[in-house]
Amino acid sequence: MCCPPSIPLPLARADASVEVLKALADPTRLQMIGVLKRSPQPVCICDFTAAFELSQPTISHHMAKLREAGLVEATKDGIWAYYRLNRKLEPKTRALLDVLV
Repeated sequence: MCCPPSIPLPLARADASVEVLKALADPTRLQMIGVLKRSPQPVCICDFTAAFELSQPTISHHMAKLREAGLVEATKDGIWAYYRLNRKLEPKTRALLDVLV
């Protein structure tokens, strides 16, 4: 006789976890998270463009994916956007980042 397993993770939580994992699955985005994790101050998008030798639209695309996943937050100063890790990251997400970067 079969016993269906109990599902410990609510669907909404599973969806949120998948979005974070998808965002981190790209090598450039994972490196960007590492930069932000180690930076005491927000990092300008222009600095990412120079460091990764990628075009500004490509860097912005990567940052948009990280922002959509709730991993980063941005502030604008003139024409530049400055990024930092989201200050409201869940402890489990922070722990994951500690393991990954």
